[in-house]
Amino acid sequence: MIGQLTEALCCLPGVGPKTAQRMVLHLLERDRDGGKRLSQVLADAMVRIGQCRQCRNLTEASVCEICASQRRDERVLCVVETPADLIAIEQTGHYQGLYFVLMGNLSPIDGVGPEELGIDLLQARCNAGVEEVILAVGSTVEGEATAHFISEMLATADVRVTRLAQGIPMGGELEYVDGGTLVHALEDRKPL
Repeated sequence: MIGQLTEALCCLPGVGPKTAQRMVLHLLERDRDGGKRLSQVLADAMVRIGQCRQCRNLTEASVCEICASQRRDERVLCVVETPADLIAIEQTGHYQGLYFVLMGNLSPIDGVGPEELGIDLLQARCNAGVEEVILAVGSTVEGEATAHFISEMLATADVRVTRLAQGIPMGGELEYVDGGTLVHALEDRKPL
């Protein structure tokens, strides 16, 4: 049973066998109540949490709080790869538009195509009064391919497509920044 629990915890990102074993032993030796609570909450979450029918974010309701909010700007749609990306943008407190969560990137090698990313739903949302689509996807090969695919798809729509700025991080020193990031920073420079 300890082996099964250890193996089950290894499904979490960044949790290898040793870390999983430490977690299991901690719960069994020192915090059985915490372990019981964890198992109950996790079981409930696996049953009750699904995807928002509008943006595909994780939620208990059919429409998430962000999509249901009257305070959000429905003309602006930020496309992100994962719910974690949405959370990161929300934590800035700056963005007030709506979202669309791809739940990944295009990756033909892994069998991830437009259908898995909900591209048809994204296109339908863009045709329903969206004026700007902000592509907030990563700079990986897959992220670039996904951004290119979406921008090409929206080329005929009456929608402005923008991309998050990329470049040197705040407080970063040039000598430690990689060449690709420097190229993006030089290409995307703006006047002061």
